[in-house]
Amino acid sequence: MQRRYEKLSNISVILADDHEVLREGLRLLLATQEGIEVVGEAGDGLTAIELTRRLKPDVILLDISMPKLSGLEAIVILRNVSPQTRVIMLSSHHKDAYIHQALEEGAFGYIVKGAPSSEVIMAIRKAAKAQYYLSPDVQAKVIAAYRAGNNVEQSSYANLSEREKQIFHLSIGGNSSTQISELLCISSKTVDKHRASIYKKLEVENPVQMLHYAIRIGLLDPTLLEG
Repeated sequence: MQRRYEKLSNISVILADDHEVLREGLRLLLATQEGIEVVGEAGDGLTAIELTRRLKPDVILLDISMPKLSGLEAIVILRNVSPQTRVIMLSSHHKDAYIHQALEEGAFGYIVKGAPSSEVIMAIRKAAKAQYYLSPDVQAKVIAAYRAGNNVEQSSYANLSEREKQIFHLSIGGNSSTQISELLCISSKTVDKHRASIYKKLEVENPVQMLHYAIRIGLLDPTLLEG
């Protein structure tokens, strides 16, 4: 009975990264940690969502740059499919735009790839307790942005509903109304209705203006549009 209790009390984790070697390294690392269990792996954003929907893990380590659906696009859906799952972003990017969007969408941690393994373990244990963990250099950027008063909550973006924010991020990620409707399990007509509301609240008239708005308030890195 005692052995069964310990197994059930493990922190369940999903690894979502398109680099198989990195996932293997993380899996081997976490296998050495008492009380942490890797229950699934995903190589793209869509698979990460489906696994999370099915397994309801305590924590998901989510890479930002993944095929099919990026981590920043996936995080806005993960809150709906498994509200109890805590997201930790794992990325080689530590630009302000990525960090701000991840935290805005509910991430409990942001770790830069190449960080010591102790940071990954600490972040997982903290996230499982609904506590935050940021890599030191990421934390410095967040503090600097706060001191500069560069807070997106001051913008009209804060007036969007949760559903509108989801559609906003999926739209600037290049997803069509049909794709968004499938991801959020709503009709395309409903997506278009929300999109119209977004345009009105943000005072934009088309997807291009919405993209420029996201860049202007720091929710999207302009370098993503290059090439």
